[in-house]
Amino acid sequence: MATRTIDRAKRQRNPVKTSRAERQYASKLRRIAESVGAIIDGFPAGDPASVPPIEAMLRRYADALTDWATATASQMIAEVNASDRRAWMQMSQDMSVDLRREIQAAPTGEAMRTLLAEQVTLIKSIPLDAAQRVHDLTLKGIDDATRASEIAAEIQRSGEVAESRAMLIARTEVSRTASTLTQARAQYIGSTGYIWRTAGDSDVRKSHKDMRGKFVPWSTPPTLDGLTGHAGCLPNCRCYPEPVIPE
Repeated sequence: MATRTIDRAKRQRNPVKTSRAERQYASKLRRIAESVGAIIDGFPAGDPASVPPIEAMLRRYADALTDWATATASQMIAEVNASDRRAWMQMSQDMSVDLRREIQAAPTGEAMRTLLAEQVTLIKSIPLDAAQRVHDLTLKGIDDATRASEIAAEIQRSGEVAESRAMLIARTEVSRTASTLTQARAQYIGSTGYIWRTAGDSDVRKSHKDMRGKFVPWSTPPTLDGLTGHAGCLPNCRCYPEPVIPE
């Protein structure tokens, strides 16, 4: 069976535009990190007596985030889905009418529901991880009194650490959402794999650069630097899949 890739040979940028969705998602997740920092800063850093109320407050905050996280993640996924669909429509202009209709009818609902559940869990993990970090650091301070001031300073950086995690989630998950939806549409029309494409700049990791131009079966995501995932689905990955589809 003849096949083709849907991307143009000279294209170096992901046809699915996600920068706006990423900026908005990052901005919203940053608010959570700020709230986490404010909660922790309200207690004496390194004081063992502060740990239980900090943990309790952060757990309650995580529970209270469920509806907000669902709405925020739904908006991000919907925007990325619309961008992915537009990219497919643009790139399918020279395909057959039947194939274009198949792309339009691709059932992405299951993929989107799975993505939504994963996003809600990740968003709620920001305060939960911060609570665990404060707990662990406080125990270190008890075990090693000589490092008490250093550990207290680390606890006071909790908001900054939470923000770094929030930004990592935003960067990684918007890209992963785009790649996952591309995969769902590609497989629906008979694609068995894709060509790994990179951002094409000096920031691309060597392991990802080595994948550039290689065919990857959807059924067999590669393992790079100890992590397994398709293009665009690994932490801080700006690569993307260029589906190979049947003629």
